[in-house]
Amino acid sequence: MIIDFHTHCFPDRIAERAIEKLSFLSGGLEHSTNGTLQGLKDSMQKYGVDISVVLSIATNEQQQQNVNEFAKTIDNKKDIFSFGSVFPFAKDFEEQLEKIKEMGLKGVKLHPDYQGFFVDDEKMKPLYKKISDLGLITVFHAGMDYGFAPPYCATPERIARALNWFESPVVAAHWGGINCNEGVLEHLCGKNIYFDTSFGYSMMPRYYALKILEKHTPDKMLFGTDTPWHTPQMELRLLNNLGLSDTDMEKITSRNAKKLLGI
Repeated sequence: MIIDFHTHCFPDRIAERAIEKLSFLSGGLEHSTNGTLQGLKDSMQKYGVDISVVLSIATNEQQQQNVNEFAKTIDNKKDIFSFGSVFPFAKDFEEQLEKIKEMGLKGVKLHPDYQGFFVDDEKMKPLYKKISDLGLITVFHAGMDYGFAPPYCATPERIARALNWFESPVVAAHWGGINCNEGVLEHLCGKNIYFDTSFGYSMMPRYYALKILEKHTPDKMLFGTDTPWHTPQMELRLLNNLGLSDTDMEKITSRNAKKLLGI
């Protein structure tokens, strides 16, 4: 079984517009799907992915309800698990998080750069406490982002400080932080946090991948692609080049995700 813990898709009516805008902001990244749910499912079938976790982001207060209703619509607990999102500065973020829990969604996605906050800002403590009280999983975009200039809002040292305010599972995407390998090794490896492997292919040198796996262990790694930006084939190519045992590969590609998702 393969579980992809980091994918994206959009409602059909806005998918084309959203995918083209994101591609433009990131410098023209190619996309492997058309941004729709069906496009994601076609990719899953093509590359042999059994389950995808879809991550959506509310970039302002007005988007929250639509984002979370879409997440609920596509979340079938079979081949799609969908996470909700809240805008951290929304007056009703607690109510929105309660709705996410009531909808049966397993977690939330937060993107500090898109949402305009530093992950270790003490103003985020009430948000993190509410997430923890509800037992939701939090997935953070981590490291640099092609669509933004520095300073980046979720560097490894900042995430390490923010971890002190969580009592529920946290996932740092992109091997703990895109282009932050030394920081990941120094500040995050060995801590109570998961990394996903999304957007690692061509970005993650084999040397650092091995060092991170050695220090953090495969027990805290989740297979992810960042579809539609990278494909499962690309990220599996990286993992298959690391000399992992069958047991460790199973942990990364499915077992750890099953545990988190309650499958």
